[in-house]
Amino acid sequence: MARRTANKSLQAKLVLLGDMGTGKTSLVLRFVKGQFSEYQESTIGAAFFTQVLSLNEATVKFDIWDTAGQERYHSLAPMYYRANSSLTMFLVANKADLEGDRKVSNEEGEEYARESGLSFLETSAKTAQNVNELFYEIAKRLVKANPSRQSGIKLHTRATESRRRYFCCA
Repeated sequence: MARRTANKSLQAKLVLLGDMGTGKTSLVLRFVKGQFSEYQESTIGAAFFTQVLSLNEATVKFDIWDTAGQERYHSLAPMYYRANSSLTMFLVANKADLEGDRKVSNEEGEEYARESGLSFLETSAKTAQNVNELFYEIAKRLVKANPSRQSGIKLHTRATESRRRYFCCA
């Protein structure tokens, strides 16, 4: 979900969902801080991060929710997102650096994503492979999906007698 602000920038809520141990936190830490830790503690509930990307067309500010992957937290995930027809969704296969220990082939991931109407990308938070590309691609798609129309409210003033009143128009 995204909304355009007055200065030609876009604010987007980005929610990372997935099972425990898939590397959601490692991906976001690599993107936001440029860091990788071999031993990352499990997220409890959710963690929040922000990051700004500058594209030629616009500036995108991501509000990133890194949700916990443990089964006991799965029921909390819908609190961080709403079903929306303008969602941009990616299936991300992290840990591409573990080629020999693959559970799913690249072809299987691409096929599943295609059948599910998702975009697909393989990444590695450890080596930084495709991490920035992932977030830039999401940002580009959000900008494309949200043309330059502005949303929100505009306040107009109308003088009446000696005092001003403010009226709100959508």
